Amino acid sequence: MKRLLVLLSFLFCISCAQETPSPMPFKGVKIQKIIMDSLSIRAIELMQGNVVFAANKGTFGMLSLPDLQVKQNRLKGALESNLEFRSVAHTPEDFFMLSVENPAMLYKTGDQGQMELVYTENEAGVFYDAMTFFDAQKGIAVGDAVGGCLSIIRTSDGGKTWRKTLCDQLPISEAGEGAFAASNTNIKTLGSKAWMATTAGNIYYSQDYGLQWEVFPTPVKNDTIEAYGIYSIDFWNAQEGIAYGGSFLSPKDASANLATTKDGGKTWKLQAVNENPGYKSCVQYVPGTEGQGVVALGFTGISYSDDGGLHWKTLSDASFYTLRFANSNTAYAAGKGAMAKLVFY
Repeated sequence: MKRLLVLLSFLFCISCAQETPSPMPFKGVKIQKIIMDSLSIRAIELMQGNVVFAANKGTFGMLSLPDLQVKQNRLKGALESNLEFRSVAHTPEDFFMLSVENPAMLYKTGDQGQMELVYTENEAGVFYDAMTFFDAQKGIAVGDAVGGCLSIIRTSDGGKTWRKTLCDQLPISEAGEGAFAASNTNIKTLGSKAWMATTAGNIYYSQDYGLQWEVFPTPVKNDTIEAYGIYSIDFWNAQEGIAYGGSFLSPKDASANLATTKDGGKTWKLQAVNENPGYKSCVQYVPGTEGQGVVALGFTGISYSDDGGLHWKTLSDASFYTLRFANSNTAYAAGKGAMAKLVFY
């Protein structure tokens, strides 16, 4: 964390949010917005009790808590200052951000007060969608298919070096298969396990830190041209998970965009068909609810389920792309031109 503070030149007091009991079910949400001008923020993480983020225009920074003060910085250089970041991750010590298109550029917190470039990929079709860490040493990022397989890069030394997995070590991808870079939530890790959701409605599963993969289909509607597929996944535990998607081009279509699993992602069942809120870009389980509380949001608003995704209600029409829970009733969200504190009640 020391290097992150030096890097961003922040002067603030770190204050972790206190866990408070949450009445269930939620009845509404209070939103405290922080305007971020022309930024589009699709990737946030909670780090040392604060919210770190990266966005378009080579911009990255931190929302300090609890005072909700934004500190931001921008990469220098003509290329760097125009990079778009939709993937961020962190270890206990370092912050990471990965740009989407060719060239893909991955940065980590440096020792000299600036972001350090640790991985670059120059190849036609390169497009990275999400990134996360299993633990303090092992991390993974996933991108669209190039050369017949999904793009997967991994680190085992805390993010100092990254290597791309060769296609002969990965399942053959479907035509045009990739992932949606909508909220940095189409990958989930628990222990050594990882699940990745794709535009083709598939779930890729690994139980050994991303070394070997299996592919399981879901009944979620997918169509590359119409932008249907799975946009976001979350797992409550190693067995229970949820996949949410749809199409941002047809956001009201709720016909086959939500599925759940109870066997670790091997089989999936559609839920709330034509009764859910339609397209969402991010889904997250509510802490402390034993997998029953679920919040999904997108530019279509914020929706909530208190029975694991079977039934839904709209809490707000406010537009966001992604969110992360700090405790059982407080979350932080980001989207087009804004970040926000969300307090559910």
